[in-house]
Amino acid sequence: MVIDKGVPLGHFIDVIESQGEHVDFVKFGWGTSVVTKNFGVKLDVLKDANIDFYLGGTLFEKYIQQDRFEEFRSLCLGYGCRYVEVSNGTIDITNDDKADYVKRLTDDFNVISEVGTKSQSASDVMAPAKWISYIKADLGAGATLVTLESREGGKGGICRSNGELRYGLIEEILSANIDHERLLFEAPSTELQTYFVQRVGPDANLGNIAVTDIIPLETIRMGLRSETLLAFEPRFVNVA
Repeated sequence: MVIDKGVPLGHFIDVIESQGEHVDFVKFGWGTSVVTKNFGVKLDVLKDANIDFYLGGTLFEKYIQQDRFEEFRSLCLGYGCRYVEVSNGTIDITNDDKADYVKRLTDDFNVISEVGTKSQSASDVMAPAKWISYIKADLGAGATLVTLESREGGKGGICRSNGELRYGLIEEILSANIDHERLLFEAPSTELQTYFVQRVGPDANLGNIAVTDIIPLETIRMGLRSETLLAFEPRFVNVA
């Protein structure tokens, strides 16, 4: 999942035309879609390239905070969204309430939920058992994918304030009998991308990828960069 934080239209077209084969989704970060000139043109470019898109979960939260849920549904239908993101990373609603919104949207969309808060202090004390419970609740409500939060800057959610991954948390999630193909790991940095490719596999679902990192990430997946050069090569043993 590539994040568009307001890429100029010409640059966006060039990126999709030259690198779109490596992209499954474009997420229009937080509420940028509301203030993006020629937003419809970007959607046409993605449609022509057979790339799906969705609006940032923070925009969903804005509509919920204003008690305008049905307007959000109508907005997404009007844009022709096949996917929507549902999150509670900023607003104060329970995960049960979030799971209910997931369920209510599944009649019209494929829902990508997000688990984790953008508050660093709250993230630091969110126990692995809660993460696992929330992930399973969202999947049970009908979510197609569950995103593990780390923001676009690699902080909050699954990361500490210094950007370091909460490795123990990830290991507990990966050991919790959850289909890894249903998890989308936000990994905006090379370090996070490398870790998940090595730990989960070359086909790990990675999100919040900058438009400038599409090709670099593909080289990480293919073992064409130093970080993973030897990770997927067969190991030969010389026998005398």
